[in-house]
Amino acid sequence: MAVGVPEHEVFAAADAVLARGERPTVERVRLELGRGSPARVGGLLDQWWARLAERLNGETRLPALPAEVSQAFVAVWQQAIHLAHGVVEMALIEQREVLDAERERVAAVEDQARQDAAQFRQQAAEALAGRQVVESRLADLELLLSQRQLQIEDLQLQRESWLRERREAQQHSQTLQQDLQALRLKAEQERVAQESYVRGVEDRAHREIDRAREEGKASVTQLKEVGRHVERLQRRLESIQTELSQTQQHAAAQQARADTLEQQLTQLRQVPAVKRKPKSGKSVASTS
Repeated sequence: MAVGVPEHEVFAAADAVLARGERPTVERVRLELGRGSPARVGGLLDQWWARLAERLNGETRLPALPAEVSQAFVAVWQQAIHLAHGVVEMALIEQREVLDAERERVAAVEDQARQDAAQFRQQAAEALAGRQVVESRLADLELLLSQRQLQIEDLQLQRESWLRERREAQQHSQTLQQDLQALRLKAEQERVAQESYVRGVEDRAHREIDRAREEGKASVTQLKEVGRHVERLQRRLESIQTELSQTQQHAAAQQARADTLEQQLTQLRQVPAVKRKPKSGKSVASTS
C-alpha cells in the first residue's frame, strides 16, 4: 500500500463518488484513486466529511428572493443539510467500524508477525545450537581421524619392523642350518676317525697281547718281564679305553649340540612372523 497520498486527491475522489450519487466510503474512494492505504484514506475522508458540512453551510447564502420562496428554500436546504449530517454520521460510524476492523486486522497481523518472529528466533537458536553440536561432532571426528591416521602409521612402522625381523630370523635360520650341517659333517668325520682309531688301538693291543703270550710260552725267565709288559700294556689299554670314553663323550656332546641346533631351527621354521605388542617399542628377540 502506498503511504502519503495527498489529501486533495482523496478529497477529489470523494467528490467524484458523491457526484455519482454514491456515498463516499474508504473502499469506494480507494477504488476511485486506485491506490492509498485504508488508514490514510479513512483519516482524510473524516476531514472531507467535516469540510463538507462547512461547504454546505457556506451555500446557505442566497440571493434576494421573495420571502415565501426564500423561507421555503431555506427550510428545504436546512432539511437537506440535516439529512446530509445524518448521512455523514452514518458514514463516519461505518468508517470508524471499518477502521476498527482494519486496526484489529493490523493488530492481528502484527501479533502473528511477532509470534512468527519469536518462532523464527527460536528456530534460529535451535539451528545455531544444532550447528554447534554438528561442529563439535565434526571436531571430534577430525580428532578421531587424526588418531586413527597416527595408529595406521604406527602399525605400518611395526609391520616394516616385523618384516625386517622376519628376514633377519630367516637369515639366522639359514645360518643355523648351515652350522648344523657343518656340525653333522664334522661329527660324522670324528665318529669315523674315532672308530678307525679304536679299531687300530684294539688291533695293536690284541697283537701285543698275542705276542706277549707267545713270548711267555717261549721263555719262563722272561715271565716277569712279560707280566710287567702285560701290565704296561694293560695300563696302556686302560688309558686307551679312557681316551676312547672321553672321545665318545665328546662325540655325544657334539651330537647333543647338533640336536639342540636342529630343535632351534625347527622352532624358527614354525614361527611365521615375529609378533610384537603395539607401541611397546621392543621387538621379540630372535632365537640364536
